[in-house]
Amino acid sequence: MAERKSRHQARGRGGEPDKEDVLAFIAEHGAELGKRELMHALGLKGKARTEAKRTMRAMRKAAGVKETGGYENDGLPAVGLADMVGIDEDGLPVLRAARDQEAEVRLAARSRIEPGIGDRFLARFSLLEDGSYRADPIKILPRRPREVVGVAEKTGSRWRLRPLGRNRGDEWELLLVPDVDLAHGDLVRAEADRSKSFGMPRATVSERLGHPDDPATVSLAVAVTARLPMQFDEKTLAEAAAAKPVGLGKRRDLRHFDLVTIDGEDARDFDDAVWAGPDEAPDNRGGHRLLVAIADVAHYVRPGSALDREAQERGNSVYFPDRVIPMLPEALSNDLCSLRPHEDRACLAVEMRIGPQGRLMDHRFVRGLMRSRARLTYEQVQAAFEGAADPVAEPILSTVIAPLYRAYEALAVARKRRGTIELDLSERRVRFDETGKPIAIEPRQRLSSNCLIEEFMIAANVAAARELGRRKQPLLYRVHDKPDALKLEALAQYLAELDIAWNRQSKKPGDFTQLIRSVKDHDLHDMIASFVLRAQAQAIYDPENRGHFGLNLQEYAHFTSPIRRYSDLVVHRALIYSLGLPGAGASTSGDDEGSLSKLGEHLSSTERRAMEAERKALQKFVTLLMADQVGACFEGRVISVHRFGMFVSLNESGAEGLVPVSSLGSDFFMHDERDHALVGRRTGERYGLGDRVEVELAAVDKVEGQLNFLIKNHYPARSGAKRTKRATTEHHGAKRTVYGKRRATSRRDSRSA
Repeated sequence: MAERKSRHQARGRGGEPDKEDVLAFIAEHGAELGKRELMHALGLKGKARTEAKRTMRAMRKAAGVKETGGYENDGLPAVGLADMVGIDEDGLPVLRAARDQEAEVRLAARSRIEPGIGDRFLARFSLLEDGSYRADPIKILPRRPREVVGVAEKTGSRWRLRPLGRNRGDEWELLLVPDVDLAHGDLVRAEADRSKSFGMPRATVSERLGHPDDPATVSLAVAVTARLPMQFDEKTLAEAAAAKPVGLGKRRDLRHFDLVTIDGEDARDFDDAVWAGPDEAPDNRGGHRLLVAIADVAHYVRPGSALDREAQERGNSVYFPDRVIPMLPEALSNDLCSLRPHEDRACLAVEMRIGPQGRLMDHRFVRGLMRSRARLTYEQVQAAFEGAADPVAEPILSTVIAPLYRAYEALAVARKRRGTIELDLSERRVRFDETGKPIAIEPRQRLSSNCLIEEFMIAANVAAARELGRRKQPLLYRVHDKPDALKLEALAQYLAELDIAWNRQSKKPGDFTQLIRSVKDHDLHDMIASFVLRAQAQAIYDPENRGHFGLNLQEYAHFTSPIRRYSDLVVHRALIYSLGLPGAGASTSGDDEGSLSKLGEHLSSTERRAMEAERKALQKFVTLLMADQVGACFEGRVISVHRFGMFVSLNESGAEGLVPVSSLGSDFFMHDERDHALVGRRTGERYGLGDRVEVELAAVDKVEGQLNFLIKNHYPARSGAKRTKRATTEHHGAKRTVYGKRRATSRRDSRSA
């Protein structure tokens, strides 16, 4: 036997197996071993395996073996799965069949569907004369993730994982590990088993996140699902821990200025401080001097360092209602780079001269050392300005706060004159008790003190963009393009339906503000403002300067928040480099428009990711607060309409929930996309954007953060809404009660312009 096996293996290594080889092996071992075992026993590799398979197929065919079930006997199915695993040295795709990974598979030439590396696709297999297969792609399948976040559910002795988000319809087999203790309904993170080709996908628990009822789990689950980086690596933490306070050296000493920080009550880092005073220069009588000092993050985060690499990857900090995922370790973000009161801090500052009418006359950037006089809140400053100063604000009311307001009033004049978009949309925040339990959702007040800081930051950002633009230094602009023509047309159509005059000509930013002000007392003011917002372009980072449409500015860059935005750090480095400011941390000569373009795309993407995660976390906290109010009724408005239903925003809390189309009664409702409405085909009953409704909370999904409503009463917003036999209407706007069978189914800080 050993002698015969050696002969077969020798033949497999150096030649092609023939019919006698195969028959001799079968004669000795019978039919117990399958094709794979036979290949291994014969020592066949590479092309020799393909030849052996062709020999066996020819033998089966000669013996009259029939094909069954659409399969080549012991071959590939007529239709099956294949993976594209790479590209060979000749530039040809390397494929692997999911059913038989040893089969030689080639991609069909001139395929209509072109899979990429890592793609799995459904293919039609054809057997070729040389024993290989041709794969004609039918459909590329969604890639399985490397990590899954979902709800662990136990059925009998087996565990399943129900993923969160878009893949929630999928179900995974969940494998446990000894050091993770789970209960039914827990949120978990799991590592996907990507080697399993068929059947239910499988994943192994890597971390228990908590239970959906626990408020501490909410933001954590959103962060993990959004794939936000949660931990800093050891090298990054070591670099941050080794950082030391900065001495004066060659820096400009700014410690004699009464600089103060003004932030929200819940602010966790302070990266900008402000001071204002009268400008006594003869060419600017009645004008103002303004100093904006920003934390000198560039001193600590050097290009190419571990801190830099991780900050760039994160792109920005993420602010959840109960926590922050910072861009920089706390040793920097909450300490050395935070402009805490009565402590010397390194800064990059811009001194500006502002004309009486708010014109930026000139500016100068310096690298300095500052000391904040006080940490103030918006509420403190507003109260002091209105005559109710507290013990902290009282001593600096006339010398610090009053000059700040005088400078702001000049900048506000300039803003009004040039015309900007003022939407005045309310933001909401979660209020927690001392134990960290959410107890209320309340509007976030927008005070004149908020606007004061916003205008100072805008002035500093304009100065940075102008300085670098004048010096032809490549930089990342904050670009806000003009609105898309199709979106403006949709807005015009919506306003026409409300009998609001609005022409379709190209618009200036101030035109939108005039529109919002003209409907100040309109019942649908907030709805119109949100529609105007949706008509605007998405602001991005780009080395090509196309201006900032919303602020009506020709040059604009982000300079004022390098603790929480990597884009601002890029601008700081460019200023240090181009101005030759003292100290390390300048940009390199390699910062060109090509590299900045890629960086801008990345930072725009991380910003969108953060904003979406913050929105989801807020919605989940709202859902958690409303979980015990199922069956209660609320007043709200329809804020969006889709073929599957409509979303309603509650007046009091701002909570949003879905009214499924299946719950609207026995009629068949069609989605009128142009008119933003659901219209009953039989009755003409119409539910449209902006309609006032009274809804009942029907179901709460705490895991997904979703609310489902049932409509109890309906008050159409438009005069064109049709009457039906199922509604009682006495006059326009009268109560409309819907009958019929129902089935229940389950903003950021102003510095971010």
